[in-house]
Amino acid sequence: MTENNKLETILIVEDDRSVRDGLVLNLKLQGYRVLSANDGDEAMRMAFDAHPDLIILDIMLPGFSGLDILSELRSRNRIVPVLVLSAREKIEQKVEALELGADDYVTKPFELRELLARVDALLRRHRRFEKNDAPIAFGEVSIDPLHRKVTLGDAPVELSAKEFDLLLLLARAPGRPFDRESILNAVWGYDFDGTTRTVDNFVVSLRQKIERNPAKPKHIVTVRQIGYKLEP
Repeated sequence: MTENNKLETILIVEDDRSVRDGLVLNLKLQGYRVLSANDGDEAMRMAFDAHPDLIILDIMLPGFSGLDILSELRSRNRIVPVLVLSAREKIEQKVEALELGADDYVTKPFELRELLARVDALLRRHRRFEKNDAPIAFGEVSIDPLHRKVTLGDAPVELSAKEFDLLLLLARAPGRPFDRESILNAVWGYDFDGTTRTVDNFVVSLRQKIERNPAKPKHIVTVRQIGYKLEP
């Protein structure tokens, strides 16, 4: 239940019936309204028509893959939290899902208590973001958190899901220095297997897209021996 007693809806997309039924049962016991789909075609329809508050998404599905669904959600600016559930353990596969816009990634087999805790954490974070969706502007840059859109002057800026999350993190606390580890945890999650070099690479990409002179950035600036901050 949310603070206003709204029953939150979770969509489970999983083709393994035993896993799906177990998740449905346990999430209902936690007080959630639960929907389920066992193939990609049904999941794609329900993801848009049922307006779930969170999606637990398997990758290997009949029809559309989980990554297809995730990509379509983000390309249409749906900001529903997505927890990817997969037997694929390689770091490249996790990175691909996270860069497409997954909010968390859990490998099978999983501990039920941990999964439920992650679901609760994602929903809490999403509620905070929903309360803080006012547009943000600095220099020539405008950010629309609700629709996940960025413009530079009058021109739209195409950002990946993680580029947007990184920019929004910095923009919501202008002038505050963030160390690389804090950025990595906030944007990619505590269990991300990459290094803080990931943050540097994404900052370079962001500067190319929103700075008039990326070689001499005016807004996303380096803080020596710490990390980065946003200067309005």
